[in-house]
Amino acid sequence: MTSTTTPVRARALRGALRTVGRIASTIWSNPRARIGVVLLAIFILAATFAPWLAPYGASQDGFERSAGGSAAHWLGTTAAGEDVLSQIIWGARVSVFVGFAAGAIATVIAVLIGLSWGYSRGFGGEVVGFIVNLFLVIPGLPLMIVIASYLQNGGIAMIIAVIVVTGWAWGARVLRSQTQTLRSRDFVTAARFAGDSSFRIIFREILPNMTSLITGAFFGAATAAILAEAGLEFLGLGDPTTVSWGTMLFWAQNSNALLTGQWLLLFAPGLCIALLATSLTLINFGVDGISNPRLREGKGR
Repeated sequence: MTSTTTPVRARALRGALRTVGRIASTIWSNPRARIGVVLLAIFILAATFAPWLAPYGASQDGFERSAGGSAAHWLGTTAAGEDVLSQIIWGARVSVFVGFAAGAIATVIAVLIGLSWGYSRGFGGEVVGFIVNLFLVIPGLPLMIVIASYLQNGGIAMIIAVIVVTGWAWGARVLRSQTQTLRSRDFVTAARFAGDSSFRIIFREILPNMTSLITGAFFGAATAAILAEAGLEFLGLGDPTTVSWGTMLFWAQNSNALLTGQWLLLFAPGLCIALLATSLTLINFGVDGISNPRLREGKGR
């Protein structure tokens, strides 16, 4: 039994590795996606090795207040005497973590609801449709502000929860439409006649055919989460003691950075937020080529 199972598992592992390799090759063949991968890798490395890359601690103060750029402080210091470059490097941890965590959780919820909603029929599907449409109709940013204002000082977990609650409905709607299309395909009909359960049909027959769509939904949700986290922190609805790009913008606004000529306090974290969100958007161009060969470029064809 064991001798028969081992070669099967080895072949399955090799097949999975070849699939991952083809996906990576397709994404890398797109010039825009390649730029996005490089940018994202830089931010991930900065977040991972922040203790070694940052010249000072995240909240280390005692330096000259509101100082300009110098050899000791390349981007200057804040009104509290903290090094701006160090806060930029340490702040990458929060943005990257919130983006990937909130994007992953929102995508999982969207997959579970979207596939089940698209495959099922009857009253249950109508109830789920009403709930999804309700979340889609309510403006996302005002809803996030209202929820965050009631859950203030909840830290990063609160920010992630607010983003997930307001960000799963769009992905569920898209996945539901694709599931309805696949539900009438021959291989799904054959699985239904073979006596397979709905759970197996949804997650073994339909789900593998939606990999690129789910990946694109994840990158879209992660991009929205990064921007939402920065927006909530900037409005003061997060934990002001946390060092993130959003809180940097919040404290820069409170200290009137533009009026004192410290435009780097606003420009540096704002640029990092824009570049991180842009990197995920650029990677999505390569993800589109996985499901649509017409969009592939270079060797990915």
